[in-house]
Amino acid sequence: MPTGSGPRPGRPARTWPASFAALSVRDYRLYLSAQVVSNTGLWMQRIAQDWLVLQLTGSVTAVGVTVALQFLPVLLFGLLGGLVADRYPKRRILMVTQSVAATAALTLGTLALTGAVQAWHVYLIAVVLGFVTVVDNPTRQVFVSELVGQGLIRNAVSLNSSVFQLGGLVGPALSGLLIHAVGQGWSFLLNGISCLVVVVMVAVIRSRPAPRLVTGRSSGGGQLREGLRYIRRTSEVGWCIVLVTAMGLLGLNMPVILTAFANTEFSTGVGGYSLFNSLTAVGALTGAVLSARRRSTVRLRVLVTVLSLLGLALVLASRAPTVWIFGGLLVLVGLCTLLFLTGTNSLVQTTTGPHLRGRVMSVYLLVLLGGQAVGSPVVGRLIDAFGARTSMLLCGSLLTLVALTAGVAMARRSHLTLEVDVHRGSGRLPVHIVPADH
Repeated sequence: MPTGSGPRPGRPARTWPASFAALSVRDYRLYLSAQVVSNTGLWMQRIAQDWLVLQLTGSVTAVGVTVALQFLPVLLFGLLGGLVADRYPKRRILMVTQSVAATAALTLGTLALTGAVQAWHVYLIAVVLGFVTVVDNPTRQVFVSELVGQGLIRNAVSLNSSVFQLGGLVGPALSGLLIHAVGQGWSFLLNGISCLVVVVMVAVIRSRPAPRLVTGRSSGGGQLREGLRYIRRTSEVGWCIVLVTAMGLLGLNMPVILTAFANTEFSTGVGGYSLFNSLTAVGALTGAVLSARRRSTVRLRVLVTVLSLLGLALVLASRAPTVWIFGGLLVLVGLCTLLFLTGTNSLVQTTTGPHLRGRVMSVYLLVLLGGQAVGSPVVGRLIDAFGARTSMLLCGSLLTLVALTAGVAMARRSHLTLEVDVHRGSGRLPVHIVPADH
């Protein structure tokens, strides 16, 4: 049980509306407060990093390579991060990872302010941050569930996403102003300070850590195989992983695409790039709020529909004739993206037992972030060769195709068929999806 003054995890205080039920837990309120600051700083660094690389190299492909380097460690070592999260105290892990992230950001900021920064410095620090992500991300996921308990996981995931996108709304705007006024360096320094805020806030959380459920009786490889076997035999989790893989490869390349649209298609510069990211965050924040209001678990067919709509939104945005129409469609892109990611995240976490959650979430994050490591340089290369519009059109079309194909495969595996009931005089033609042997 937690020793703090707030309600016990999983038992929301009646004074909190249902959309904010997880805030009834005192330790989660502290943690989420730190995330407001941290995510704003993170978005500031993302904008500054992408634009710095573009200025240093003049290549959109280089921006894609930077994104890939940041997520490449997740692709190679992501499963080990989940094992660490299941084995060791989450508070201690987060304090270490955020301290390393702060050091990296402060170093890059100092190099940028002194004029000594080169492209290889950015690449190297991106790799360092990638190794931080390997351990930090699955630990964050499990730490939140540890703070709030099983009953509030879905609400906490949605609130986390809301805070992340709130940072995505404020951070790009602040970073754009700073870049115009004093250059990229201050965005990196402020992100370093925000990481240190997380370290302090995590240190004052008073909840007792949950008992470590992974013991040393079996080898690390055996424990990893246990998590993979669970994913293979649990259809909800397995299909989520398939859909998230497509999302990582095709739907999360917006930093690369938006850089190209701002630089070449609409010639809006860093101000336009910041605006595009902020508009995407407006839609994503709306999606996070809608997710927080939802009380039931999202079904797989809803996830397939949302992913298909995201692909369609990308296709439409690729054909947008003006910057304002493009910006409006980015709001829809952000909305669909967040609805999909919060839906898959909460479905995986609520379906998976606590003893496996770290390892399963590490696979989830491996395909999501590892997909970006593979997809971002490919998309950057496509943009340099064929243009931003063609590349965005291709990503959106493939994403919709994969989502619809997965939906058909789910229906066939579940032996579903359509049944139409005609009720005379009612004027209705109800359509039901029922088992084929019904």
